[in-house]
Amino acid sequence: MQTMKPIYFDNAATSWPKPPAMMEAMARFNESIGGNPGRSGHRLSIEAARVVYETRERVAELIGSPDPLSIAFTKNATEAINCILFGLLKPGDHIVTSGLEHNSVMRPLRFLERQGVELSIIPCSPAGELDPGDALRAMKRHTKAIVVTHASNVTGTLLPLDALATIAHEGGGIFVVDASQTAGSVPIEVIRTGIDILCFTGHKSLLGPQGTGGFYIRKGLEDRVQPFIRGGTGSASEFEEQPDFLPDRFESGTPNAIGLAGLAAGIRFVLDSGIKRTREKEVHLTRLFLEGMAGIPGTILYGPQDARQRTAVVSFNIRGISSSDLAFELDEQFAVLSRPGLHCAPAAHRTIGTFPEGTVRFSFGHSTTDDEIRRGLEAVAHLSAAYHTVIRRK
Repeated sequence: MQTMKPIYFDNAATSWPKPPAMMEAMARFNESIGGNPGRSGHRLSIEAARVVYETRERVAELIGSPDPLSIAFTKNATEAINCILFGLLKPGDHIVTSGLEHNSVMRPLRFLERQGVELSIIPCSPAGELDPGDALRAMKRHTKAIVVTHASNVTGTLLPLDALATIAHEGGGIFVVDASQTAGSVPIEVIRTGIDILCFTGHKSLLGPQGTGGFYIRKGLEDRVQPFIRGGTGSASEFEEQPDFLPDRFESGTPNAIGLAGLAAGIRFVLDSGIKRTREKEVHLTRLFLEGMAGIPGTILYGPQDARQRTAVVSFNIRGISSSDLAFELDEQFAVLSRPGLHCAPAAHRTIGTFPEGTVRFSFGHSTTDDEIRRGLEAVAHLSAAYHTVIRRK
């Protein structure tokens, strides 16, 4: 029976453990507030609205937005991306994206492609690196937007946002970024970088609960994006048309206020810890792991070798062992928890040459320790050695 303390290397899927303050904030909301924000005039409704607004302020502070009202909440990054893509694009538009995208980007784009949207996919190197020159060559006169991930959820590769923003704007397009893998762990400045729309999720590096997320939209762009959902907003109730102002234009229905209370607490933890400090720790952990893997025979690493060119996400394989079998043995024998397969990103796996088999992904987080990295390396080394010993005997 498994008695070892689990080593959690699946933070790219969802961060764990969460800071205690997150659950405390949610319990406090449930016990002391509980009202419906913006839907009533009593004190508990007003207090609930204050909690939601404070969460907007925390997100705005985190990403360098001057206006908290430019933050619209959804239940996750996937919903945020769908809100933007379906609200922005129409038949005849041209969109540019990368060969590293998650299905949260690719599936809506493939659907829209069948409706008459033209799609260009920028090729990336086997390490997941993107040449801005390829993005420039993909641009057309009718390009509506460049939509890219900030970092691959498979290789961890960071994309050159500054250069891509310049290319998008000089071509008359909008620059949209999926920050699911970076918001909270990599510094982001939407104004300085030139990001027009940034989609984020709450349950990963922002250390909030599942069921939270949203997007930042640059003031003035909201009229170019049609609401994905229409309905009650608690504002302008005398009109039967959707409000045209932020954030109400994009926020119909009762929000997940208790979850947003937890998200605000998670972001406060991130800000108090310091994103630059978090980034340095994750670079250190990733470098430690990459250096250790270099000495293990039979392993294949994917993505940049420079830890500063990637997030704390590392995909690898052991020659001859399927990713699912390897992940099972890591859990069963060593209590190392990882994610095998295609990671909802077949485009990225085609790019790095691992489709359809996939890889094992380790992803480190705010609570990962050096000792856990060493234990993970020992587990990989043991399994690689055991497998190749059996093969040699055969």
